[in-house]
Amino acid sequence: MPLRLLLTAARAEHRLLVRKHVEIAWPDAAVVEHAFGEEPSFEPEFEASGFDAVVIVAAAPLEPLARLAIELRRRPQFAPIVFVALAQAPQGAPAAGPGLQVLQGAKIDRAALLDALAAAGRERRLALVRLRARPDYGQRHRFGSVTIRGHRCIKQVGSGGMCAVYLAESERAGRVVVLKVFSQVPDVSDKVAGFDRFIQEYEIVANLTHEHIVRIFDLGVADDHAYIAMEHFPAGDLRRRLKSPVPAETALGYIAEIASALEAIHAVGVLHRDLKPANIMLRDDDSLCLIDFGLAKAALATELTGAREIFGTPYYMSPEQGHAEAIDERSDLYSLGVVFYEMLTGQKPFRGATAMEVIYKHKRAPVPPLAPPLARYEPIIARLLAKAPADRFQSARDLRGALAALVAPA
Repeated sequence: MPLRLLLTAARAEHRLLVRKHVEIAWPDAAVVEHAFGEEPSFEPEFEASGFDAVVIVAAAPLEPLARLAIELRRRPQFAPIVFVALAQAPQGAPAAGPGLQVLQGAKIDRAALLDALAAAGRERRLALVRLRARPDYGQRHRFGSVTIRGHRCIKQVGSGGMCAVYLAESERAGRVVVLKVFSQVPDVSDKVAGFDRFIQEYEIVANLTHEHIVRIFDLGVADDHAYIAMEHFPAGDLRRRLKSPVPAETALGYIAEIASALEAIHAVGVLHRDLKPANIMLRDDDSLCLIDFGLAKAALATELTGAREIFGTPYYMSPEQGHAEAIDERSDLYSLGVVFYEMLTGQKPFRGATAMEVIYKHKRAPVPPLAPPLARYEPIIARLLAKAPADRFQSARDLRGALAALVAPA
């Protein structure tokens, strides 16, 4: 199999140089780059299980990347590490030992680097032989009753009527991912609407590249169960963020980010239909990302839901969605308006003892006014939460324009 390396360094030119050295020696090598200090750090569960070696390149000061090397080396079954210290003096470099080689010098010594990688590869192959001989090795790839090769199960984090959700390490993605495993075995002779929606979640998102839309890494079938591997968000979802006050300016930025994601999915004829804080995730840089397209559907693909079915969460449903009427992109914008109102006030605009009471209020009750300090956001809220779709923003692009005008200097 081709050599697979994980390469992390703070400077792009160092990553490029190592890549060139490796590809000259091994043209078919796969090098996955990680920008230290710019990209999220490696999750505590990450073991680099899909790599033959991990290369860490550090220039002075060496200490931050040296600490990383020491911490990674302590993890069970972690891939061998080659630490390249670009300094004449070894001060600050980690001590070499089992699983950790240290190279040093003012420049990268190509021959020494390639020798170290070859040795790391041999060490890795031997470790994998020992690991696979263990009687519990097969459990690493078990997700409930399903065996999914290429993914190491870390733990189950949730379940629902359609899917079981796991935290896993993907060898292909080279990172910790969320793995959704379809909980029913579809019968090819009988179309299963739930299975169609599950596959549709992948098809919608995998074809979009957008900074505020979840990344999809893999789709497959194992033991007749479909699965999707997608981006993991250690920072949690917007529900967690809403447990503490959200400054109005921050809320405005958040809404602009999700409006940008909605503009992208609406442009390909897709409605989300379940926009709520639980489906809006936080990245480490405090930006937001839209997930969970399990209820989304192409605007014309009505065969999945049939007539007069209600999907979504009542607190965030548009009036037309709650009454099983025809919906379009303006329904998603209404749901976004509910999220915006909740961020500004800490309260949902409509509450009730039952789901039907909440649905009725969306249709009939006036929107509670904002407090005077938030009055400048009232026009945005009023248009987003208008009862009639014709009175709302007509597109996510229109909303983004209004948000931009609100933050522009007077």
